[in-house]
Amino acid sequence: MSLFRSFSLPLIAAASMLTATVDAASVWKVTSGENSLYIGGTIHILAPEDYPLPDEYSIAYQKSSTLVFETDMSALKGVEFQQKMLSMMTYTDGRTLKDDLSADSYAKLEAHLSERGIPIAQMAAMKPSLISITLSVIELQGLGFTSEGVDQFYADRGTQDSKAIKWLETPDEQLGFLANMGGNDNDALIDYTLRDITKMPAIIGDMRTSWREGDMQKMAEISIAPFKADYGQIYQDLLVTRNANWMPQIEDMLKTSEVEFIMVGAMHLAGEDSVLTQLKAQGYSIEKL
Repeated sequence: MSLFRSFSLPLIAAASMLTATVDAASVWKVTSGENSLYIGGTIHILAPEDYPLPDEYSIAYQKSSTLVFETDMSALKGVEFQQKMLSMMTYTDGRTLKDDLSADSYAKLEAHLSERGIPIAQMAAMKPSLISITLSVIELQGLGFTSEGVDQFYADRGTQDSKAIKWLETPDEQLGFLANMGGNDNDALIDYTLRDITKMPAIIGDMRTSWREGDMQKMAEISIAPFKADYGQIYQDLLVTRNANWMPQIEDMLKTSEVEFIMVGAMHLAGEDSVLTQLKAQGYSIEKL
C-alpha cells in the first residue's frame, strides 16, 4: 500500500477512514441549473469489515459518467512515482532526521517509536514530512485499517466499467504539497503528528459518526477547528490551498451536461474553507443523498 493512500497527517487520515452503522454517508449532489455533479468524502484506508460500502456512493457512481479523484490513482502505485517520492522525502546529502529536529522533538519521536518497538535509526533517512505520513499509516494499521479505501475501490471499478477518469491535481503537485507541508517548522509538524496519534483512538467514535452521517459541522468542530487554531500553516498547506486550487475545476464541471462523481478526503468538505462551503457561497444548490 502506498504511503500516499493516507495522504496526510493522522487526524486528516482518520477523518477520511472512519466507519459506522448509521444509514447515511458523506455524499452530496451539487446542481447548477440543469447541470449537476456528485461529491463524496472519501475513505482512504478501510478495515475489511467496512465492505460493502454505503449505498449513497453506489448511487452517485451509477449516475455519473466520469470519476474525479484527488490525483491519478494508478500513477501513485507506479515505480516512477515511488522513486520520486523517495528522492524528495528522504535525505540524499549526508544529512539525517536529527539535523532537522530540535533535541526535544527528536527525543519525543524516539520515545514514541521505542514504545512501538521501532528503532529511530530505521527512520534516520526520512524527512519529517515522510515521518508524519509513515507514523499515520502505522497507527491506522494498528487500529485495523488494512484494506483499500473508497477512492481505490472506485478507481478500479471505474476502469473495469470503462468510465472516464480524471483528477484535480497531478501526482507531482500532490507530492509537492506533502513534501513541503509545515513549511520550515519541522518541530511543529512532528509535534502535531505525535499529539494527533495519541488522540486518535479516543476521537474515532465521534469522527466515525460525523463522517457516516455527513455531519460536516460536527466534523469541523472535532477536527478542523483545533487543527486550524494550533497548526495554521499545515492546515493552510494541506486543505485551504488545495481546496482553492480545485474550485475553478469543479465550477467548470458544472458548466457542462456531463455528470461527474468527485471523490476527495472528507476533511476537504468540512469547515469554513471547505469545498462545500465555497460552492454554497457561489450559489450552487447542494443536497445530501
